[in-house]
This record gives sequence, C-alpha cells and structure tokens, in this order.
Amino acid sequence: MATSADERIRSRNDLAWAIAVGGIGTVAFATLLVATWYFASTLFLIFAGMLLGVGLNAMTHLLGRVTSLPHSLRLAIICLLLAAGLSGVIFLGGSTIAQQATVLSNTIKSQLVNVKAFLEKYGVDTSYLDFGNLTAPPAGQAATPEAPAPATAHNLPSAGTLASSGSAILSQTWKIVLGTVGAVGNFFIVLFLGLCFAAQPGVYRNGLIYMTPAKRRASVTIVVDRVGDTLERWLMAQLITMFAVFLITWIGLALLGIPSSFILGVQAGLLTFIPTVGALVGGLVVVLASLASGWIAALSAFVLFLGIHALESYILTPMLQRQALEIPPATLFAFQILLGVVFGVWGLALALPLMAVVKVVIDFMKEE
Repeated sequence: MATSADERIRSRNDLAWAIAVGGIGTVAFATLLVATWYFASTLFLIFAGMLLGVGLNAMTHLLGRVTSLPHSLRLAIICLLLAAGLSGVIFLGGSTIAQQATVLSNTIKSQLVNVKAFLEKYGVDTSYLDFGNLTAPPAGQAATPEAPAPATAHNLPSAGTLASSGSAILSQTWKIVLGTVGAVGNFFIVLFLGLCFAAQPGVYRNGLIYMTPAKRRASVTIVVDRVGDTLERWLMAQLITMFAVFLITWIGLALLGIPSSFILGVQAGLLTFIPTVGALVGGLVVVLASLASGWIAALSAFVLFLGIHALESYILTPMLQRQALEIPPATLFAFQILLGVVFGVWGLALALPLMAVVKVVIDFMKEE
C-alpha cells in the first residue's frame, strides 16, 4: 500500500532531526574531549581539591563518632590538629630533614655515577643515565682536572658577553620563580578547594545533583553517594597504609644504620599513595641510598623493601581496602601507565581514585 505524502514528509523530518541531533551530539562530545585535553591540569587540580575535601570530611565524621559537636567545629579541630602536627614536624625536625635531604641528594648522585661507571666497565650502553648535571660529582667533591686550565686574561669582558650572561641569569631566575610560584599556587588552590568542599559538602552534592535532568536525579544521587563513600573509605585506608610504610621504613633503615633514614621513610610513605609505580620508585631510591654503606647494607635494605612491599600488598591493603576497592592489579597498572603517559605526574598520582569513580559508575550501570 502506498504511503501518503504527509507520512513521507514526516519520515524525512524525523530522519533529518535524528541526523541533526546525532551531529550535534558528536560535535559536543568531541569539543568536550578537546577541552578536557587542553585543561587537563586544571581538572586534575580540582579533582585533587575534591579528594582533600573528601579526606577532611572523613576525618570529621570519625571525630563525630566521639563527640556530638557541630560539623564546622569538628572540621576546625581537625584542621588545627593537622596544622599543629605539620608545624611541629617543621620546627622541631626541619633542620634534620633539610640536612638528611642534602645528604640523600649527594648520595644518590654519587651512586648514579658509580652505577654508570660499573655498567660502562662491562660494555653496557649508559646513555639513558645521562641526566645533565645529575651525575656530576656531589657538592664538596672536586672534579679531577684532565688538563691545565689556560691562563686567564686580565681584560674586561665585552658588553655583548655581559649582556648575554645577564640575559641567561635572568632567564634561569625567572624560570625558578615561575616554577616556585606555580607549585605554591597549586598547593593553596588544592587547600582552598579542599576546605570549601569539606566545610559544606551537602551544598556541592545537592548542586551537582540538581544540575542533572529531573528524571535522572534519583540515579545520580545514588552514584554520587557511592562515589563519596568509596573515596572516603579508600582515603582513610590509604593514609593508614602510608603511615605504616613510613614508620616501618624509618625504623628498619635506622636499625640497619642507613644514613638519612627519616627522609627515606617519608618518601617511601608518600610514594605509597601511587600504587605499584610508587613502591618501585621508593625501593630504587632506598637501595641507591644504601649502596653508600656497602653491599651488605644495600642487600639488607632491599630485603627490608621486599618485606614492606609484601606487608603492604598482602596484609595491609587487603585488610584495610577489601570493602573499598576491588580492581585487578593489571587493569590498574595499565590505567596508570596510560594516564601517566598522557597527562604526566597528575595522571599517574590520581589514576587510582579516578578509576575508583569509573568503577562505581560502571557497577551502577550494570545494576540498572
């Protein structure tokens, strides 16, 4: 039976509308991807602030189990305790930390030089170990001159030489200033965002929910609450694991007589925040720093690192995070490498919480 003209016109209009909506959706999605690519560092900065807010909120809830004070007062107490602890570490052990950091830096540089010389002795290509002045002799150790230095002229440098030298000094100084300002600025941005999110979590939660269509608000509410609960439990478990790794590393290296044991424990605890990759980097630094005390000390430090890694992987993490995250290690490692290559340090450090958010959303979609 032949269709009427009105039905054919309606079909063409429906097809044109579907093509238009599909094209607009494709362009909008591509625009979103491009914006995410160009503003990735800003988005990661905001996500780090949200994580800090979730952590402060979790500590506030834990304090609420002990006392019935208002949320704002409990948050103020938590912030004061954290600030007092950080100030105590800086003022009481700041000089020790700075001294151990200097010693550790010089030790790592000298051991890299030794490792490079050892590999070159056996014909191994060590071009990948050329890190500029990183493998230069440490401070206080003068390099052996291979040829006598030419006699210095007593003539004053030309105006062009002075101008080029001044320009190079200003350029390097400007880079250092910009880098310092950027790092300090990022720190305060994350701190400000974390405090704002922790002070009024309900306001931002409700605002995010009301931005979604009305028919989807119930589902979005469930997802948002699950994401917040998962990140809270994961952060608290991660903080406990980081502190345990720091304490055991510090005490173990101190008993072995390894110099700079405290700063090595601090870096091991901080790197525990980054799964897999952080543990490998922390273990490499510990072994390199222990080589200065001899092969026996280095072997002992390596055995200590294996023990700590086994304790973290097979006891602490399964016990503390068995209800928080269940992500296969290979999947997590592949996601870390992908984000690390694409987005750098931010992607590497925040890969696990980002994957936790994705996992919660996927699990909810499966239920639906």
